Amino acid sequence: MGIETGTALGLAGVAFTLASFAVRSMVPLRSLALAGNVLFIAYGIVESQLPSILLNCVLIPLNASRLLEIRKLTREIARATVGSPLAQWLLPHMRRRELRAGETLFSKGDAADRVIYLARGELALVEAGERVGAGELIGEIGLFSPEGRRTQTVRCAADAELYEMTAEMLFQLYFQNPKLGFHVMRLVAGRLLKDVQRAKPARAAA
Repeated sequence: MGIETGTALGLAGVAFTLASFAVRSMVPLRSLALAGNVLFIAYGIVESQLPSILLNCVLIPLNASRLLEIRKLTREIARATVGSPLAQWLLPHMRRRELRAGETLFSKGDAADRVIYLARGELALVEAGERVGAGELIGEIGLFSPEGRRTQTVRCAADAELYEMTAEMLFQLYFQNPKLGFHVMRLVAGRLLKDVQRAKPARAAA
């Protein structure tokens, strides 16, 4: 009887684990993975398989913490209004960095591989002749451009405190909660509209 029970638990664990690889949404993925971990622990107890018990005891808190992070992000995005800053959801997932005045953050034509939130200081958009102040998110347009290249050279006009997120991490967050994509699209559309409005006087002068 013990062998039959153990086999059933092991097969159920395999089924839940395989199912976690088949789903696309992150919440069901982590939930199925957790169920698989529990079943494999039960299998290990019944079959006296210590490695299975130890491995899944380690995986449970990892999967549980990821699931809690995803649920927290989901709640934050669900509560967000049109006027809510996108950066307040992204900041916990970003890496802090400091730059001195005069340093170049990136140059026009560089590969666009991250977005930047300016927490303190001031940045200069060289080609546009504009300044960016604290509280602004920059670099998102390059991530979605066909060429994947920077459209502006950005230098520090003053000592700056930045927070960076890689494109890979941003896309992971989008995959975890597609609602994030609508807010990013709104941000990109607003920035492009601003660029178009800025270009109108230049064309009229020409």
